[in-house]
Amino acid sequence: MSTTRILDGGMSRELLRLGAELKQPEWSALALINSPDIVREVHQEFIAAGSEIITTNSYALVPFHIGEDRFQTEGPALIRLAGRLAREAADAVTGRKVLVAGSLPPIFGSYEPQNFQPERVQDYLKVLVENLAPFVDIWLGETLSLIAEGEAVREAVARSGKPFWISFTLADDKADIESGEPKLRSGESVEDAASWAASSGAEAFLFNCSKPEVMRAAVETAAETFRKMDAQIEIGVYANAFEGEQGESAANEGLHETRDDLNDDAYSRFACSWAEAGATIIGGCCGIGAAHIHRLGKTLLR
Repeated sequence: MSTTRILDGGMSRELLRLGAELKQPEWSALALINSPDIVREVHQEFIAAGSEIITTNSYALVPFHIGEDRFQTEGPALIRLAGRLAREAADAVTGRKVLVAGSLPPIFGSYEPQNFQPERVQDYLKVLVENLAPFVDIWLGETLSLIAEGEAVREAVARSGKPFWISFTLADDKADIESGEPKLRSGESVEDAASWAASSGAEAFLFNCSKPEVMRAAVETAAETFRKMDAQIEIGVYANAFEGEQGESAANEGLHETRDDLNDDAYSRFACSWAEAGATIIGGCCGIGAAHIHRLGKTLLR
């Protein structure tokens, strides 16, 4: 397990814990507008907990959250601020290198593959890529629900000269967990997504913002697909701590409750299972905080 790399955790709950105001629909974008120092502090806390890769707080900097007008007028400056805060936190570290991943979210809404607009997506991704580029080491297309969203990210960063990772969110309702057949929220199979990733040029293929219980089967499927294709791609996981079934919930409708049973010890046990199945990049998503990340490092890197 010594080759495992540790990601950071979910930004929003840590922002709330440190006193930032978050409300829908802007959500974590409000922290950049009203309290950027707290955004920097969250990055610093994840680094102190052992994160080797931190992610820019750019997830909500899309029209879906901040509105079309604000995206056009304030979006570029807010995106640059998100990149700069992460870069400053990473560069302040001595004794080890911390990478900055540029978050490229689903442009038209999390968990909403039916809203994807291929004819418009590059207009928005271009703004994110151009303004994050000076600050990031890698691109991270995350919480993507369908393969076409991954392809859009690949296209958007193709000329940047920086490596890219792709992370899909998985169907994780009770029936999906019990089936043992992992699929994206679009219904596309993990095998098909992994096959696409193997031909895309992505350096890593991850799963995020889904329940821990669905992750191992997805890792196993991806690992087997890559073996068959002789593809050298890292596999990663960063699960969420959401309660209940999320498939029918829009991303900007209130605050999802988080699970009481998913403490740092429980989450680290899941993480060990993912590592055994072949994951080498592990962190956390919504509801997984600095304490969880600290425990991951202690457990996976010993």
